[in-house]
Amino acid sequence: MSFGHYYGYGVDQQALIDQEFKRIKGVTYLDHAGTTLFPESLIKGFHDDISRNVYGNPHSHNSSSRLTHDTVESVRYKILAHFNTSPEDYSVIFTSGCTAALKLVADTFPWKPMSNKEPGSQFCYLTDNHTSVVGIRGATALQGVGTISVSPREVETRARKKTQTNGEEECSTPHLFCYPAQSNFSGRKYSLSYVKGIQSQQLYPACEHHGQWFVLLDAACFVSCSPLDLSQYPADFVPISFYKMFGFPTGLGALLVRNEAAEVLRKTYFGGGTAAAYLVEENYFIPKPNLASRFEDGTISFLDIISLHHGFETLQKLTGSMTNIQLHTFGLARYTYTVLSCLCHSNGKHVAQIYCDNDFQSIAEQGAIINFSLLDCHGRTVGYSQVDKMASLFNIHIRTGCFCNTGACQHYLAISNQNVKSNLHAGHICGDNIDLVDGRPTGSLRVSFGYMSSFEDCQNFLRFVVNCFVDKPLILDQTKLAKLNSAAPIEPSSSFHLTSIPSDQQRHANGQINSPSPDRMAVSEVTMSKDGKKDGSSCTLTNLFIFPVKSCASFEVTEWPLGPQGLLYDRLWMVVNENGVCLSQKREPKLCLIQPVVCLAANTLKLQISGSEAITVPLDPSLEKSDLRTSQSKVCGDRVQTVDCGEEVSAWLSEFLGKPCRLIRQRPEFLRDMKFGQGKGDCCPTPLSLVNEAQFLLINRASVCFLQEAIANRHDSDNEETWRDTEQLVQRFRANLVISAQEPFAEDNWSHLTIGNTQFQVIGKCGRCQMIGVDQKTATRTQEPLRSLSECRSGKVTFGVYLAHQSARNSTHPVLSIGSHVIPKISDSTDKF
Repeated sequence: MSFGHYYGYGVDQQALIDQEFKRIKGVTYLDHAGTTLFPESLIKGFHDDISRNVYGNPHSHNSSSRLTHDTVESVRYKILAHFNTSPEDYSVIFTSGCTAALKLVADTFPWKPMSNKEPGSQFCYLTDNHTSVVGIRGATALQGVGTISVSPREVETRARKKTQTNGEEECSTPHLFCYPAQSNFSGRKYSLSYVKGIQSQQLYPACEHHGQWFVLLDAACFVSCSPLDLSQYPADFVPISFYKMFGFPTGLGALLVRNEAAEVLRKTYFGGGTAAAYLVEENYFIPKPNLASRFEDGTISFLDIISLHHGFETLQKLTGSMTNIQLHTFGLARYTYTVLSCLCHSNGKHVAQIYCDNDFQSIAEQGAIINFSLLDCHGRTVGYSQVDKMASLFNIHIRTGCFCNTGACQHYLAISNQNVKSNLHAGHICGDNIDLVDGRPTGSLRVSFGYMSSFEDCQNFLRFVVNCFVDKPLILDQTKLAKLNSAAPIEPSSSFHLTSIPSDQQRHANGQINSPSPDRMAVSEVTMSKDGKKDGSSCTLTNLFIFPVKSCASFEVTEWPLGPQGLLYDRLWMVVNENGVCLSQKREPKLCLIQPVVCLAANTLKLQISGSEAITVPLDPSLEKSDLRTSQSKVCGDRVQTVDCGEEVSAWLSEFLGKPCRLIRQRPEFLRDMKFGQGKGDCCPTPLSLVNEAQFLLINRASVCFLQEAIANRHDSDNEETWRDTEQLVQRFRANLVISAQEPFAEDNWSHLTIGNTQFQVIGKCGRCQMIGVDQKTATRTQEPLRSLSECRSGKVTFGVYLAHQSARNSTHPVLSIGSHVIPKISDSTDKF
């Protein structure tokens, strides 16, 4: 079957995007398994609806309330029709999402502990399940219920016919088996026939445990791109989230309950709207007879529910059917899988390790998800955080980590139970950016497609992989390519040609990238003795920068005093949006055009922009009125206490940035302690301003020049003239201290250093993100230098080191001056970072 057969809806896909998804122009969005995107006509239709009609609380009986009730009931019918069933067979219980639907089952299922007369209930789940499914175990463990985790292969391989001995009584103990219709990790589709197979006790584990078996089918991932027919596969409980289907609304899901199974649910709590009658002085409560009314505590989110009508209507209008969406998204995923699996480095080693159980040949076995890791030319895994940072430079949105599916992650990445515990001990927790522990991956990368995804999205993603992670010249695995082609012939088409992988580097005569190799870097790294008096120790401080306002331009000085939190007045202010969220150059690159100037004599901070009148605020907020607005905000997950700098500077910033924003300053008396690099034995915490990680950031000019050479040798870097200016590249890294050591990356091995007479401790290496892609003179974004940094450092994107002033809490504050000698020292443990 050809890609051409799969692709599109009979309309120009680009026209669909231009009409409904203007906001993603220039964006390659590949996280539809996280959430898909809503079309503009859905929002417009919903807006027009609630603008025309008055919807009241459905618990009242006035005309506006009756309208709400009737509309909500109409939406329930529409949901059931979408899954090819009816109110005679299923009921819809609205929840806050799929997880809430799962918790509802966990709390109301009639779990039975083991007794002398009957076996206890069993909670069984496939190992490839979302955390929210496995979490049901927390509720069952307290009730003496058995737990069985089942690997996918066991369901069928251990199947056997149900047997019953003559005279044996039928066991009524209720058991629950949970499995996903589609893995949110790999996109593997599990057979929907498991539903009846478990219910009839033909499949494992139902075949080995007598009783009444119920099936919970987690359909949240599946129904975003595939049709589900509950008339054929009558699962007892089906949790879904609507943002996975429509992109809007968020915070709304449903539990579809088979009416025959509904009677077993036992609800204890009762909220508003669920009672037929109850007494306050007597333990007397009668629930409403309607299932949804019994289980929907309080007022439902009725406006969000009404928006679902427009979700279904818009989806039908734009795509025609879920079958069309399934064909379209699978075609894109299959093409991307085929090309990605055939990409090889110049030495023939594969670029990607793809985690799947098939070759994307069957639409019944595989969804529109590709899970993988990228490998360097030596076969080593490139950390997912590094790939994610690079993808951000290209405006490519992907998902990284374990995707709330530890079981699948362990299976595909060969992570043992002990590895999980060891990784936790090493500091890695679910959802963080620690992507490698002892060289082993802790997670992977995932791209997923939605109904508005296009072939250009595939091309953009593949171009990104080839340009940034392939050791040139690119080689295609012809053997694998031929095998895939023979399994499913592909029609000749210029737009779907498997070798049409755009890569400027591929067009070079020899296909090589003349960037410094990792081996050269290893040789160039400085080797020093513990007294710091060998190669690379002759250094001076060449530049001194402070950044009074976080993410704004630097203020260069020749000498400057140290304060209790670092350089005096460094990053004591930040710009926040109308909701109090800190703005950075990741979201607002124009911040780099705001130039702060600190005048110690006048006790003022002046903000200036080229072509505009400057504005000043006092350095000390205590000089202002006593009724200053105070607030709390967050910096790198830490709560910080701040004061507002007033309406005048707020208006000035809002006009320049084109959106409401404010300038806030850290409260002088507020203390925020550094966590990064702190050991257990550190009895005196290091105070921080509004910096991300540490008091100071230091970079080495030799490292800058090394990177500059790597960029120049690529031949394809954007704005080549820019990279000839060393000072502009220095500005990209936004360091406080710039030194001139003899060897590039010598600073990586330092443990301490002395600048003049002031001692500093090296806390750790600075991991870089897409902010270094912002040109600090023009506020434009570029792929460099992050791309070349990742290449020449073998996938690592660290540059510069964090420092702490060892006597920061002392009452005396030394002064740093450029030209000062820098004397580094190296510790016994050079691998502490």
